[in-house]
Amino acid sequence: MPPEFFEAGSPSFVDLLRVHSPELLPVNRVPDGDLPELPHGTTVLALTFPGGVMMAGDRRATQGNRIAYRELDKVQRGDEYSAVAFAGTVGLALEMVRLFQVELEHYEKMETVPLSLPGKARRLGAVIQANLAQALQGLAVVPLLAGYDPDADEGRIYTYDIIGAPQEARHFHADGSGSPYATGALKKLYRTDLSLQDAATVCVQALYDAADDDTATGGPDQARRIYPTVAVVTADGYRRLPEEQVSAIADEVLRARMDAPNGPVAPLR
Repeated sequence: MPPEFFEAGSPSFVDLLRVHSPELLPVNRVPDGDLPELPHGTTVLALTFPGGVMMAGDRRATQGNRIAYRELDKVQRGDEYSAVAFAGTVGLALEMVRLFQVELEHYEKMETVPLSLPGKARRLGAVIQANLAQALQGLAVVPLLAGYDPDADEGRIYTYDIIGAPQEARHFHADGSGSPYATGALKKLYRTDLSLQDAATVCVQALYDAADDDTATGGPDQARRIYPTVAVVTADGYRRLPEEQVSAIADEVLRARMDAPNGPVAPLR
């Protein structure tokens, strides 16, 4: 191994790759020339609740007018106290998520302390910014970061554009082609005092509304037993909700939609 690998250097793993192995960066692994039609993933969302934050995503990826994947996990663990989800070009997004995970591990090993949540948001922004040239060619990746902030004892959500500038969202946010419909449902159903179970129900309702109006978003599939991915981050760390819990919530939502196809309504007062 090169001798500089054994010297104290930058806590950024991205910077290390940029100097020593730039060909391994996701941005440099995209072929030149005309690009084929690639799978794209949608829709992801996040919301806060007392003591934490929840992130959810549908499971569908589309390739043009057809379904490429039915069981894609768009919600991933960032580290012990963060979660990251993505909408956009699937292959590139997965590479960027893996790079972000290693970036957080590398920083903690070099500095012996974990990054703060705002620091994680800035590091993810740097990974996105490196992909700007590909994003302008149509290979855009729009991630969503959520995590638990131990200093404030609360969950926080960060959103991005293709340039990589992090912006904190209050209470909830959705990204992807189904995000306008998911956001409408979140506005209608969100409360600041949601329990974990109720927060998961709101996520499933919002994803159902997105799938109802956006063909690229996949709703709960009872025939194949495919349900949304739902993860939560609290003071106890990151964890995914068990599939049986999410499926029970989704089945109840589907039963209720038989009587009210447009879903629950919000009170005027």
